[in-house]
Amino acid sequence: MRLGLAFSVIFSTLFIDLLSKWLIKTHIVPPLRVIPLTSFFNLVLGYNRGMSFGLFDSNNLYAPFALSAVAIVIIIVLSTALWRSNSLQHRLGFAAIIGGALGNVVDCLHDGAVTDILDFYVGEYHWPAFNFADAFIFCGVIALFIPYARESTARP
Repeated sequence: MRLGLAFSVIFSTLFIDLLSKWLIKTHIVPPLRVIPLTSFFNLVLGYNRGMSFGLFDSNNLYAPFALSAVAIVIIIVLSTALWRSNSLQHRLGFAAIIGGALGNVVDCLHDGAVTDILDFYVGEYHWPAFNFADAFIFCGVIALFIPYARESTARP
């Protein structure tokens, strides 16, 4: 089954992301909003009403729908690429990106914002909070580019 593993990655990614956000929102963080776990990592409860790193942040009533529509178009394009791909690594990369994007779309349409729960920092410098969907999207993009990086380093 050529796409079975890809569908498993999509649904696993979606499940892990939505479950983690639900657990944080309902059982772990609400009374505190920040739970320090290590000297470089906190669990947090934050909401991003824009795109990556708050880009296009808006309190407009229709913003979640507009951003979700853009994400759905991207999901459709990536699904086509996944379907056409003959590379296992590319299919897994596309699947991770699609699953992560779906997680953020579901969250955005349900809550009007994407829930961010992971906060890494060094000293006073905090990386913008993110969620597992964002991490899966990042890993998927890396999976797509690894073959090209290998190819460019292999050339004399």
